[in-house]
Amino acid sequence: MNDSVVVAPRVAGGAASEPVDVEALVAALRDRTAKVGIIGLGYVGLPLLRAAAERGFSALGFDIDRAKVDLLNAGGSYLCHISTASIAAVRQSGHLAATADFSRLGEVDAVILCVPTPLTRQREPDLGFIVSTTEAVASHLRRGQLVVLESTSYPGTTREIMRPILERGGLRSARDFFLAYSPERADPGNADFATGDIPKVVAGDGPDALRLAQALYDAVVARTVPVSSLDTAEAVKLTENIFRSVNIALVNELKIVFEAMGIDIWEVIEAAKTKPFGYMPFYPGPGLGGHCIPIDPFYLTWKAREFAIATRFIELAGEINTAMPERVAEKTLAALRERSGRMPDGARVLIIGVAYKKNIDDTRESPALIIMEALEREGALVSFHDPHLAEIPRTREHAQLAGRRSTPLSAATVGSLDAAIICTDHDAVDYRLLVEHCPLVIDTRNACARRGLPGERVVKA
Repeated sequence: MNDSVVVAPRVAGGAASEPVDVEALVAALRDRTAKVGIIGLGYVGLPLLRAAAERGFSALGFDIDRAKVDLLNAGGSYLCHISTASIAAVRQSGHLAATADFSRLGEVDAVILCVPTPLTRQREPDLGFIVSTTEAVASHLRRGQLVVLESTSYPGTTREIMRPILERGGLRSARDFFLAYSPERADPGNADFATGDIPKVVAGDGPDALRLAQALYDAVVARTVPVSSLDTAEAVKLTENIFRSVNIALVNELKIVFEAMGIDIWEVIEAAKTKPFGYMPFYPGPGLGGHCIPIDPFYLTWKAREFAIATRFIELAGEINTAMPERVAEKTLAALRERSGRMPDGARVLIIGVAYKKNIDDTRESPALIIMEALEREGALVSFHDPHLAEIPRTREHAQLAGRRSTPLSAATVGSLDAAIICTDHDAVDYRLLVEHCPLVIDTRNACARRGLPGERVVKA
């Protein structure tokens, strides 16, 4: 099978003087005869590509990584929470294909951008991927296409950055093509909420763009939630993640306060969440990871400065969460000294879980990497075990850790350690073996207590 899929009949276009047939494109999206292109086949783009294909669209994925493209076209998957069987099924049906040839963007009726939006070293928005990808789309843009951004960014990005680039060739948004924003909502590894189960906020540059975006996502997800403007939709995504960042910072701070008082924060949260109103549980941890919560709030703080507004609350939450990995490292070293008189230099420490959250293989912004480096600066000998990650990938901030391989768990291996730190509470870890054979276990996730394991050797952090 080659990397092409059946091209849907052109539902829009024609001479520049002719109006675009919006109704025809709406109908094609609703009955899934339109062809959908998705750029960026990572943790957001690949699940969306699969969902569109499973619902009957001809779905063409675009990525600059030819290894990903080749694997998808062979019916394989490179994400642990996206099964090979599911990709093989939609590949075999002819509904899914992938390509690194961006000239094929002209084939599709809807283009969805799912590209990274990282921060610079100065913690300012880095829109390089959005800009370069939008320029690629502009090079092949034709009349009647719907272009949707899903990447998280500050309010104004779609309107101020994308639209001028797309209009450079003479086509005009809301007249010749249609521009929309629908913030990605994904929770990798969550078996209860796949891409198609999660409602999607949608906004358009004009009423036609909104109708088209709703028609597209109504055919893919459970429900769409229209809002009044592109900027509003962008603000919705930031609000969701800032809400989580602030509340996680709160419980991280409470953990420190209650620990000084001899109170277990985990017991407090379990009791508090029995209140059926006015409370929502959030949990402390070793720091924030993933592409969203550690990064997205800073997009708003940066944009707010344009309006001479200081986002003190958001920035304070960021400071608290950012400090947590170093605190875990410090607590580990203190526990080694207090319990065994062991100095950091030469101490053998095993990190349990390098992925930023349980049951996935995603290491983006993982606090475990910061903890590893902090311990090694003190002279500790650090290794890791992660059932979902055979090797640490190359990252911009932690390049020196790239290539390290996961250490298998065994009684002999664990018994030779001075300490183990549970950074990520993967289900596929033998915690009983860990507690029975390791002299010191630093538990940042309450994983041992939740499994009823004895706590003589366990220190919560």
